[in-house]
Amino acid sequence: MGPSTPLLILFLLSWSGPLQGQQHHLVEYMERRLAALEERLAQCQDQSSRHAAELRDFKNKMLPLLEVAEKEREALRTEADTISGRVDRLEREVDYLETQSPALPCVELDEKVTGGPGTKGKGRRNEKYDMVTDCGYTISQVRSMKILKRFGGPAGLWTKDPLGQTEKIYVLDGTQNDTAFVFPRLRDFTLAMAARKASRVRVPFPWVGTGQLVYGGFLYFARRPPGGPGGGGEMENTLQLIKFHLANRTVVDSSVFPAEGLIPPYGLTADTYIDLAADEEGLWAVYATREDDRHLCLAKLDPQTLDTEQQWDTPCPRENAEAAFVICGTLYVVYNTRPASRARIQCSFDASGTLTPERAALPYFPRRYGAHASLRYNPRERQLYAWDDGYQIVYKLEMRKKEEEV
Repeated sequence: MGPSTPLLILFLLSWSGPLQGQQHHLVEYMERRLAALEERLAQCQDQSSRHAAELRDFKNKMLPLLEVAEKEREALRTEADTISGRVDRLEREVDYLETQSPALPCVELDEKVTGGPGTKGKGRRNEKYDMVTDCGYTISQVRSMKILKRFGGPAGLWTKDPLGQTEKIYVLDGTQNDTAFVFPRLRDFTLAMAARKASRVRVPFPWVGTGQLVYGGFLYFARRPPGGPGGGGEMENTLQLIKFHLANRTVVDSSVFPAEGLIPPYGLTADTYIDLAADEEGLWAVYATREDDRHLCLAKLDPQTLDTEQQWDTPCPRENAEAAFVICGTLYVVYNTRPASRARIQCSFDASGTLTPERAALPYFPRRYGAHASLRYNPRERQLYAWDDGYQIVYKLEMRKKEEEV
């Protein structure tokens, strides 16, 4: 060893004391932190044990209540099924009784109406209609219905073009409007935000009532000229028919309807003066005049020129009528009450004379109590497009031959 070795040892021994003090303080600090963590863990464990005990107590309290609720739910479900079965049975019995009960007579022995065969009123011929197709079907029953959605106000019209090659849906909301909604297909119309999917077609004149018709790419509607029905003036007794091209959006023809003193044909639909209809035979118009303010009139129109080819006085009363449609040359009038109840076809008139009143079925509409603002028959689909207090409904029809007995 050199002479400097003792000095080095003494130096190291002089510094070991402070280092041992720092280590001691560090150990004490770590022990305190570990003790605090252990205390917190113990508190968490106590809280978890307490919460678990509370949860077990809550579960024990809820289990009996859930069992009681389940029993009550099963009892309510059983009772609801029983009530539903009773309601279905009662409705079937009511349907049977309604079909067995005779309808109110729609033929009245009024000399003004009947007048004997071949009697002609002003502008009417009452001649037998010669069918241009071999269509010989009549309604057997209104088989089912489907409520599509609710769109627009309480009165309006929705339909397809029976001669069109597309699935477009046409919606005309309101009784005095000039804008029609056109949807690409039925699915687009049923969407929640349906109006965004629709294109809009504006006509140059507002239509009157809910008697419009889409047929062969044209929109046919009645226009009230200045001073038309309800407006006073020289045109008080006239109404103008408009033929509007939907693709070109232009008026291609118009004609003053050849009937004076027009009044609403349906006692329950006061805004409609001419109700246009289409069937397998073509274009028709349902109307009424002051000359016989108790019954409906029917006219066959030329869809090309809007000329009136034939006219008939029908025996169907205006009172309590709400809508009508034509199938195979036969007019079917739907009646209701106010306030609205269950609608029923209560009068039919076959312009060709093939279907007699004795062989005509007078079915009720299925299980809905409402008021039809419009009914449009689609001969290609054999179903009705109905507007019922803002709801758009499809009725499927069951047909039979006119010669078959009811």
